[in-house]
Amino acid sequence: MKTKLFTTVLFVLALLLGTVNPAFAAGDTGATSVAIDVIVARPVSLAMTIIGSALFVVSLPVAIPAQSVEKVAHTLVVTPAKDTFTRPLGDFDSFLDY
Repeated sequence: MKTKLFTTVLFVLALLLGTVNPAFAAGDTGATSVAIDVIVARPVSLAMTIIGSALFVVSLPVAIPAQSVEKVAHTLVVTPAKDTFTRPLGDFDSFLDY
């Protein structure tokens, strides 16, 4: 029960962060933006990568006949993984940029 609640809260937080435009200046890598990135954005991106991977596996029976495996993989796994592991700390210009 606690796991489902935790997953739901992370998913809702990810949705909220995905729809809000950050109010940081372009190129701003101040201490505040780095701290927010480490404390909030990276864990949310990691959770989205894990949840997206599970959804990707579940969606394969539909995606294979529709020949959309590459698009589904990119949307559910690759984009959140890039945000988690390759985006510079504090750089929100391309955060969850689909």
